[in-house]
Amino acid sequence: MAEAPRRGLASPGPLRDLVPRVRPHARSLALALICLLASAAIALAFPQIVRHLLDAAFIGGDSSLLNRIAVSLLLLFAVQGFLNFVQVYLLTATAERVIARIREDLFSHLVHLSPGFFTERRTGELTSRLSNDTTVLQAVLSYNLSEFARQTLFLIGGVVLLTLTHPRLTATTLAVVPIVVGAAFVFGRALRRASTGVQDRIAEATGTAEEAFAQIRTVQSFNGEAEETRRYHSHLSTVVTAAIERARVRATFFGVITFCGFGGVVAVLWQGGRLVLEGALTAGALVSFLLYALFVAGAVGSLASLFGAYQEAVGAASRVFDLLGTMPTVADPDQPKALAPRPRGDVALENVSFSYGEQLPEVLHEVSLRIAPGEVVALVGPSGAGKTTVASLLPRFWDVLGGRVTFDGIDVRDLALSDLRRAIGIVPQEPTLFSGSIRENIAYAGIASDGSRPSEDAIRAAASAAHAEEFISRLPQGYDTPVGERGIKLSGGQRQRLAIARVFLKNPALVLLDEATSSLDNESERLIEEAMGELLRGRSTLIIAHRLGTVLRADRIVVIDRGRIVEEGRHDDLVRADGVYARLYRGQFRTATVGLQLPELRT
Repeated sequence: MAEAPRRGLASPGPLRDLVPRVRPHARSLALALICLLASAAIALAFPQIVRHLLDAAFIGGDSSLLNRIAVSLLLLFAVQGFLNFVQVYLLTATAERVIARIREDLFSHLVHLSPGFFTERRTGELTSRLSNDTTVLQAVLSYNLSEFARQTLFLIGGVVLLTLTHPRLTATTLAVVPIVVGAAFVFGRALRRASTGVQDRIAEATGTAEEAFAQIRTVQSFNGEAEETRRYHSHLSTVVTAAIERARVRATFFGVITFCGFGGVVAVLWQGGRLVLEGALTAGALVSFLLYALFVAGAVGSLASLFGAYQEAVGAASRVFDLLGTMPTVADPDQPKALAPRPRGDVALENVSFSYGEQLPEVLHEVSLRIAPGEVVALVGPSGAGKTTVASLLPRFWDVLGGRVTFDGIDVRDLALSDLRRAIGIVPQEPTLFSGSIRENIAYAGIASDGSRPSEDAIRAAASAAHAEEFISRLPQGYDTPVGERGIKLSGGQRQRLAIARVFLKNPALVLLDEATSSLDNESERLIEEAMGELLRGRSTLIIAHRLGTVLRADRIVVIDRGRIVEEGRHDDLVRADGVYARLYRGQFRTATVGLQLPELRT
């Protein structure tokens, strides 16, 4: 495909996407515009008043007129100050509301995207889009937009009044405009490219920092603080290099603009002074003309500065609205079918094939598996066999490439995601808690779509069923105890019991259990085994099995190897068959019979 031609001026297309979001605030913006127009009119009237002030003082010798004009100026400036206050307040308040809504919509959109999206994007980059890029857009709405309107009025009004004052001097003043416009086009593309580079490098640095913070235990256990600091320093170096390049381009641009603008003022001053000496122009008229020339020069310089901000804003808007336009690969159907109020938990995979990418090999190949209502099925197999992938397809974190997955006889692609996932409870191997209190973490599973939360009795009942009440009651703050980021203040067994409490509170028809007792002490393991025994009673269950005790609890054992189901049956039968399961049993499960901890079978 041929590369699109590069242009000096960025297309304003991405900024147009702001218009529908600003439209609800039209009244506030209209009032701000009226205040802006009135304030600009007062500013443009100032040179004329100064002209009369000087002529009255130096030509007419009328001191009373001089006093009246001075008092009138003070009153005008007081009115202008009030108008500026109203305009700035309305624009800033509107910008805050609009950007807050954009951030909210962007966050809401991101959390609804499929897990596959987050495998391709770094968390730091997305955080940067939520903060840095939206901050650029906030500056556009709160300052740049009004300043552009103000300087445009100054430019147009100044040129008109200059022409009315002295057309010949006007031509001298406007001679610099083509130079400024040409410089804007010459430097515009480089400035836009440099600004985009800075934002991208900041996103990379933020991603590195967040990754280090999230894995701080790993970093410190390997004495990796210095290495992470070097990595972050390396990213910051690229940020500084890109920012310095942007500063060089911007400084050159503004230097050219400043010289041209005030060089024009000098030319006007020289030519106007000669006209005063010749008697063709009064001193007051020359001063007013110079003030208008400064208005025009300042407007041209400010518009040039805003041109750079415009280039940055287009890039930021493009990145933000590109994310908002990203479609989830897993989405609700147009007309979803309804599950029964109490789903049975009848789950089936029918000739399912799946791959994590077009260029990647198949992880599952024509897998067929059924979990009857209330049945407990253990899924075992060597590392990389596809166990976790099967568990990820049931709640539709990914969509199958071939075959189908059904829940109570309905293809999961025909169900609303909220209905499907409400019927499924997941106990992961490494449960992640939020940084709130124990109560908030348990209640998370019972928050309704309207924001209503479960009762205190329901939370305590779930904690009791999960054998979490035993350690919660010993904590100084009880259910109000903060768990720290990702639950770092709790032990692994305590985090597991809270994860099980969540599922009790959710009361799903199907439980997906990535058994997580392999790294726990005996007491924690005993309590969690008891809690899981209660949890699985009467529920369809798929267990990603790593421990012998869990396998023996299952009604049926399914063995998967290289993306295919190779064996199925009870423990004794599979051991006698001397196949894949027997090898796993002899190699990893047998040690459990003598009380040793088993190595983990990872998918």
